[in-house]
Amino acid sequence: MGTHLSGPRPPTANVTGQEFRVVPAAPEHAAHLSGLFVRAEAPCYCRYWHFEGNTNAWLDRSAHHVDESRAEMLRALDSGSDEMSGVLALTERDAIGWMKVAPAAAVTKLYAQRLYRSLPCFAGDREGVYTIGCILVDPAYRRRQVASRLLDGALALARRRGARALEAFPRRAEGISDAEAWTGPFSLYRRAGFEVVHDFAPYPVMRRML
Repeated sequence: MGTHLSGPRPPTANVTGQEFRVVPAAPEHAAHLSGLFVRAEAPCYCRYWHFEGNTNAWLDRSAHHVDESRAEMLRALDSGSDEMSGVLALTERDAIGWMKVAPAAAVTKLYAQRLYRSLPCFAGDREGVYTIGCILVDPAYRRRQVASRLLDGALALARRRGARALEAFPRRAEGISDAEAWTGPFSLYRRAGFEVVHDFAPYPVMRRML
């Protein structure tokens, strides 16, 4: 199980006239986080990397059993599980963004994907490697630097938890939809100093040493 660390409040930033701050996700954010997934019409509730069934079973869960995913998310958040380690962008009223940033060992399903399985860049000591599993920004606040601020918060959180590297799995393609870029766009990580450690367009692996 992971623990949520406290610390100095990050500086605020202005988005369309509203101040927001980026903070580590904690149990008291349950209602805000649920509201974000509802407004974004995202039925996954950040459970894909932890769902053990096949693709058809996941599609059925997302279409007909959304409450199960929501309940699992909230239980993981309440317990401080690494499955809900991440950062939130918060206004005074709502969560407007979420980024999952967890130990690589908490998202083994990601690394087991055919594209990434057994790549040389994942060889050797993996202790202290963290992963960005997904990004979700409220549709009303997209393309307004919320994701960049979330990434800044993710880097800070990973450092505070003793991570030595942060890995990302973006989409690198022109004209993809927001839904297709749920692991983040390539340009976001490049601007933040991530380096390509496995170049397989449109699915590169990127890493930033901390």
